[in-house]
Amino acid sequence: MTGSASLETRVCVVGGGPAGIVLGYLLARAGNAVTILEKHGDFLRDFRGDTVHPSTMTVLDELGLLGEFLQRPHSEIVRLDGHIGSDTITIADFSRIPAKTKFLAIMPQWDFLSFLAEKGRAYAGFSLLMNAGATGVIRRNGRIAGVCATGPDGEMEIRADVVVACDGRSSTLRSVAGMVPRDLGAPMDVLWMRLSKRPSDRNAALGFIGAGAFLILIDRNDYWQCGFVIAKGSAETVRARGLEAFRAEISATAPVVADRVDEIKSWDDVKLLTVTVDRLERWFLPGLLFIGDAAHAMSPIGGVGINLAIQDAVATANILSAALQRPGPIGDQVLAAVQRRRTYPTVMTQGLQVLIGRQAVTRVLRAKSPPKHAPLALRVLTAIPGFRRIPAYLVGIGFRPENVSKLVRDS
Repeated sequence: MTGSASLETRVCVVGGGPAGIVLGYLLARAGNAVTILEKHGDFLRDFRGDTVHPSTMTVLDELGLLGEFLQRPHSEIVRLDGHIGSDTITIADFSRIPAKTKFLAIMPQWDFLSFLAEKGRAYAGFSLLMNAGATGVIRRNGRIAGVCATGPDGEMEIRADVVVACDGRSSTLRSVAGMVPRDLGAPMDVLWMRLSKRPSDRNAALGFIGAGAFLILIDRNDYWQCGFVIAKGSAETVRARGLEAFRAEISATAPVVADRVDEIKSWDDVKLLTVTVDRLERWFLPGLLFIGDAAHAMSPIGGVGINLAIQDAVATANILSAALQRPGPIGDQVLAAVQRRRTYPTVMTQGLQVLIGRQAVTRVLRAKSPPKHAPLALRVLTAIPGFRRIPAYLVGIGFRPENVSKLVRDS
């Protein structure tokens, strides 16, 4: 790479999504030099996960940022309802969880990322490079010593004591490093679109089950973000049936939006999310750590992927900040500590997602007729307030919530 630009930093974070921005902010707050590479020129992306969970808001509160964060436009979901036949059941009630913010906040992800990036720029060590994508790794003495990247001004090298890959389920660094995740299986994909929201519509997150169909409506204030669940690999079959048949299927599944399905003008209005559930057996190589979707891609079931990614970032910041007080490269034992800390919640969450996918989602997608009622056991259980607290806790807080360490919080 003769003639390329070169810079040095203690930590190079690849990927400016939730895990990368949170990690970069926390490390810079703790007094470390951190460079974040984001391959896009902005954070504007349609149909990204826009939930901010109570556990994330607890982290923001620990950092003294929650009040300002909640002043930004957002909607609040206190419960998750499901419509099965003639029954409406409350699956999760966040008003009962042990958290200061007893709701899911729905905010465009670009607003959340912009908020933290803005806060990060207040620290001298925080550097966010947009339009900068990692293309390879720098190897030195048997370890990863940085990354090669392309930016607005051409090729560059970023040399670092440790590289953290937060570049998602299609991680470039994972491919370059030859790391292959284990596929745990997902029976579905999701077609995302948006439909207008009327003043008479309820303010909630809703799920509708029909004949071989499952539709999710997420309240985005002035419109519904809609997720239409389909069998894995069946997107082309759905398209082949035609747009009119697709609109009719949505209308039959969720009559509440039947009067606006014509807003789906073409297949360009429908985005395919190919669902993957996988996990690296080993999350690190010497000098290189994977977290978030780069280490473990999550199913959209429960909408917890962002929660896990941010919790990964908090745990990584806590562990790395202590190690970064000493000069020189970060040892494998430090990176292994991150994996040990985050393996349990990852395995438990993915295991639950796979179980729900195989036992519930597959059954729904194979059904030939719409259900008349919710199963009796589900009706009985969801009628018990204490039961509704369990899924609310797992979605809103998770198996192992993370708190910001004193070293990071008070630096």
